[in-house]
Amino acid sequence: MTAVVDKEKCTGCETCVDECPAAAITMNSEKAHVDAELCVDCGSCIDVCPSEAIHQE
Repeated sequence: MTAVVDKEKCTGCETCVDECPAAAITMNSEKAHVDAELCVDCGSCIDVCPSEAIHQE
């Protein structure tokens, strides 16, 4: 299950970018974006997101 970012909740803090061990998260228009091809479904980004903008689908 790939991590998905709720663009309305994302504050652009980049905490998830620094935490992602697979480098699957980048910033796009000041919002986090998860590359589903690179995501390893570890959930690290979900755990560290201060705005609870990331969930798995």
